[in-house]
Amino acid sequence: MRCSKMHVTFYTKPGCHLCDEAELMLKLVQKDFPLTWTTVDIETDDASHEKYMLMIPVIEKDDEVLLFGSIGYADIVELL
Repeated sequence: MRCSKMHVTFYTKPGCHLCDEAELMLKLVQKDFPLTWTTVDIETDDASHEKYMLMIPVIEKDDEVLLFGSIGYADIVELL
């Protein structure tokens, strides 16, 4: 069974090692599953910065935090 396309919001900031790893995991998952995302740099958005500065990286869908912190390939696949 193929899952329908999922679109999430990915909150990140420059110089964040965990964010870089999470983005790599998103790209790897995207090769096998219908996944798209919008990237938001929390340093350019005050509301996101205040909300997520201690949690990033964050994957959110429909205003619900799905994953944050150390995010692996299996974590993302489980969402799908």
